[in-house]
Amino acid sequence: MSSQANIPQSVSSIRNVVLVGSSGSGKTTLYEHLLKSRVSGYRGEKMDPERSAALAVASIPVGSSTITLLDAPGHPDFVGELRAGLRGADGAIFVISASDGVDAATEALWHECAAVGMPRGIAITKLDDGRSDFDTVLAQVQDLWGTAVQPAYVPVKQGDTICGNLSLVSQSVHDYSSGKRVRRDATSDELATIEDYRSALIEGIIQESEDDSLMDRYLEGDTLKEDELVEDLTKAIYTGRFFPVIPVNSLNEVGTEELLTVIKNAFPNPTRHHLAVSAVVGGAITSTQANVGDPDGSLIAQVIRTTSDQFAGRGSLVRVFNGTIHLDDTVAVSGHRSLFTGKEDPAHPDHDDTDKVGPMSIPGVGENTSVPQAGAGQIVFITKMTKAETSDTLSSKDSPVLVNPWNLPEPLLPVAIRAASRNDEDKLPVALNRLAVEDTTVRVETDPETKQTILWTMGQAHIDLLLARLKDRYGVNVVSEPIKVALRETFIAPASADGAHVKQSGGHGQYAKCTIEVEPLERGAGFEFVDKIVGGVIPRQFIPSVEKGLRAQLEKGVVAGFPMVDIRVSLVFGKYHPVDSSDMAFQMAGAQALREAAAKPGATALLEPIDKVTVTVDEQYMGAIMTDLSGRRGQLVGTDADDNHHAIIHALVPQSELSKYAIDLRGLARGSGSFTRQFHGYEILPPMIADQMKAASAQAAKG
Repeated sequence: MSSQANIPQSVSSIRNVVLVGSSGSGKTTLYEHLLKSRVSGYRGEKMDPERSAALAVASIPVGSSTITLLDAPGHPDFVGELRAGLRGADGAIFVISASDGVDAATEALWHECAAVGMPRGIAITKLDDGRSDFDTVLAQVQDLWGTAVQPAYVPVKQGDTICGNLSLVSQSVHDYSSGKRVRRDATSDELATIEDYRSALIEGIIQESEDDSLMDRYLEGDTLKEDELVEDLTKAIYTGRFFPVIPVNSLNEVGTEELLTVIKNAFPNPTRHHLAVSAVVGGAITSTQANVGDPDGSLIAQVIRTTSDQFAGRGSLVRVFNGTIHLDDTVAVSGHRSLFTGKEDPAHPDHDDTDKVGPMSIPGVGENTSVPQAGAGQIVFITKMTKAETSDTLSSKDSPVLVNPWNLPEPLLPVAIRAASRNDEDKLPVALNRLAVEDTTVRVETDPETKQTILWTMGQAHIDLLLARLKDRYGVNVVSEPIKVALRETFIAPASADGAHVKQSGGHGQYAKCTIEVEPLERGAGFEFVDKIVGGVIPRQFIPSVEKGLRAQLEKGVVAGFPMVDIRVSLVFGKYHPVDSSDMAFQMAGAQALREAAAKPGATALLEPIDKVTVTVDEQYMGAIMTDLSGRRGQLVGTDADDNHHAIIHALVPQSELSKYAIDLRGLARGSGSFTRQFHGYEILPPMIADQMKAASAQAAKG
């Protein structure tokens, strides 16, 4: 069914709010109850893996206002969808389970929202759980986020069931015990409960108020009027200085009306959005704060999410910050992620294009509502735009601008895949490109050495979702396989050897002999060739031939089929034949000499790639993380601390030990940890592991 009559007439009537919270907090159930409360006959969406992993959006009418609710996934693997919700919203409701409390990811997200001044409220769910207690979870969030967190309502219980809420401002009761919401006067016991909480709420409002006389009046015993409190409470909320707590029951809709009332009356309309925009001139960035919320102004919009369908094509969920976008408009499309991240992204190269605006619709409940235009503050779904990607800016061709992209964590869990059949092999590149366009938290790479196709992902749930999309959406079957690590070979001791290529088969033969001396160099030095030939034992024109043969052999390797690095080879002696010597003969002799030198006992070793890893984690988990890194053959380099009681651990760790680290760290630090990795260099592989690699290489060579 369609949510008709929910297209706002003015910017001041719009509220865009995202629901955020951990998996299991009751967030999506609350979202469904909020929709049901405003859309007659709505029975809820079918829950499936795609629904739980994607941002859901719907606009609903609340009085004279339109509230666009965005339900962001709670699983940490789908942080890209969470960022889309934050970018599209003007405020956030943190959904906290009373039985589970605040997890590390939710705590980190709160501080992230605080850094940009996003208004926030808190919905407490699962209060009818036998393990839950309102005062306990309230104390936890106040301990974490300060006394500016105060309840606007307090739950009323009948036995173990939440049946209503006490309003601390109006001192009335919202009673749901009859099956529908009824407002009534508080009993004497309920008034006593209200008084227990109300003083802290009023003092919190007064502290954030712009009216300095309120505190004096309050301390003198003056009774503050309800409309005064509401006005100052509203200002404190939409400026991001005060955070109301609303108890809700995810099972029976208790608290849904109170929550919608707080959003409608106290959360900001789009004119109060703080938007950072940039101009890019000659590769330099100049950032400023843009004025937003004017439907008649210059267009500023951003693609917050991209979908891809093999039949319908690309779809763009767009937040319009300023101006109005019309069907069939030609708009400027700009994306310059590398200017902000410092990294090139082959799947999302920097670009400046123009694109034509296709059919538009307002996300609704059950169905979307087609519209010919969308103005400032609205979130609209646009189809058939072929150039726009997630985080790209849409603006006027005459005055293009760039909305600063939001930060996304690096995908750090790799999985190697290959097509299951020849038919799948033909379809796989197109499907992977569509995945990368749709999901900015997946990175697709083809390793030039191992020839593996690698999906860099956020976690195991992300992997499962991507592989399911390849199969179900694009008809491509793939097989996962172990990640191959690109090793190197080197010499660890000096060695010398002769190389000869002598063949006589009638007519011109082949004749070349050379003697080389090999010595190891420091890591990263590469390859050096030194000509020490004297007396013309090898003619000048054949000395480059020896070097060419050496370099060719270095690329192929001599120990286990990996490139050889960090050595100096000196050509010290040789022999030639005036008729049978040739360029190719000396190439073959040089390669043979290197193989002979490598065969000397103890002369060579395998090198493995090492990454510099930086782990940020709550201090309480520091010991466990350091122990784990040591168990991964990691070399601890040092530790630091930040202002938020986080330990920062620096270590050098073999790449082969990091393939599942994104999953393992989440378990070790209970979701509070994050890490970065950067290639550092190569170090000698332990002999036992090296022997296994050599045996595997020999087996592969046999076929």
